[in-house]
Amino acid sequence: MKPLNVLNLGQQAYDDALDLQHQLVAARREERIDDTLVLLGHPPVITLGRRGNASNILVSPQWLAEQGIQVHRVERGGDVTYHGPGQLVGYPILDLAQHRRDVGWYMHSLEEVLIRTLGGFGIAANRLPHNIGVWLDKRTKIAALGVRIEGWIAYHGFALNVAQDMSLSELIVPCGIADKEVTSMERVLGRSVDMAKVRQLVEDNFSAVFGLNARAITLEQLLSLIAPPG
Repeated sequence: MKPLNVLNLGQQAYDDALDLQHQLVAARREERIDDTLVLLGHPPVITLGRRGNASNILVSPQWLAEQGIQVHRVERGGDVTYHGPGQLVGYPILDLAQHRRDVGWYMHSLEEVLIRTLGGFGIAANRLPHNIGVWLDKRTKIAALGVRIEGWIAYHGFALNVAQDMSLSELIVPCGIADKEVTSMERVLGRSVDMAKVRQLVEDNFSAVFGLNARAITLEQLLSLIAPPG
């Protein structure tokens, strides 16, 4: 099996993580790195995708600024998403030309990774037709997806709600869909969830779904690989 670099980080500022993604995309395109999965968390932040409508943010820019919550408009697909502590965010940097040149297959594969992970905790999750993400039923989402694919290099990715303060999700209309709601693993299970176990299951299931051999890599090792030649 082909290798998969897995970089586990703690909480990272969104703009720093976005900059890292851009560097990884350039390095993957030039084949200076193998496929890479970055797992991390973010301080409170709201992101708007390419189709994002600012009216789906339900509080004023002034209120957000006072709370220290940033807003970023980014190149991923989808509408509006909230990220915050207690959420596991995954940024796969994959060369789909070496897997399948099929966007639908890729999105379903990411959903499958999370469905299997949730199943490992006894949470039955599934897909909804015409609504990207991972759902518990027709109204309740537990994980959001949004990606960008350039020259068949995929980046951005998924956000799995593990233990976050769900009241902060009420700041937005999640993914711009007014009749849906969001939940977390801890809320569903009624108990605390070990984030380290969630990370490990995501890594294992990602490797299995994409047929890759995962290996841990440090940030320092990764930065040495993506450094411009010369």
